[in-house]
Amino acid sequence: MKPPEDHFELRLAQTEADLRAAQRLRYEVFVAELGGDGPLVDHENRLERDAFDPHYDHLILVDTRRDAAALDHVVGVYRLLTSERAAALGRFYSEDEYDLTRLKDSGRRLLELGRSCVHRDCRRGTALYHLWNGLADYVVEREIEILFGVASFHGTDVEALAEPLSHLHHRFLAPEPLRVRAVEGHFQRMDLLDEDRIDRKRAMLALPALIKAYLRLGGFVGEGAYVDRAFNTVDVCLLMDTAQMSAKGSARYGRGRG
Repeated sequence: MKPPEDHFELRLAQTEADLRAAQRLRYEVFVAELGGDGPLVDHENRLERDAFDPHYDHLILVDTRRDAAALDHVVGVYRLLTSERAAALGRFYSEDEYDLTRLKDSGRRLLELGRSCVHRDCRRGTALYHLWNGLADYVVEREIEILFGVASFHGTDVEALAEPLSHLHHRFLAPEPLRVRAVEGHFQRMDLLDEDRIDRKRAMLALPALIKAYLRLGGFVGEGAYVDRAFNTVDVCLLMDTAQMSAKGSARYGRGRG
């Protein structure tokens, strides 16, 4: 996987240094920028990690101009887990937040996406474009049918997010066969406002860029949000059925794959 820019290289993490560099990037984004934390976060070494990392593939975007010895070379990352590997592990990470029974019982090939982030210096460039091209290759090679994973709003003030959450519920709720639901005890209603009270343009502007990108590809959201106080976020579950993607979305998603 060779992006057009000579200084970028896209690959699955191959070494312990690659993984640690991905965890360093995650720390800078999720902990230093967004105020997250967790039991395995290593503040001394600035690594955001958890017990699931060894079981996942880590799609990384490497800037070859940066210092690999200083774990500074990874500027983009996606953490990926297929159905088969989840079965061997016994679960998906997202099951802490959402009941995935409908997906797991569907018999379709699943891919969980998570820990997606891009270095702050690369967010106005083509880094996410390259990551998505690599993800498209990964999906095609493994004949993935359903992509899913949690995506986050910064902060835990649900009332402040009432308009974008309500807009997601009213306009982008997943069809019944794919409609996962936030786990009991942590279920947070998303339909906080009636649809006629929502300013759609303002609501879309309030959505994080990653969520908007999935919606443009034909994505949906599960039912209910999950307030993750440890990570200082409100999470929604995004889902995408590759067979149902619009032609425009499919072209955008797979652009550059040859």
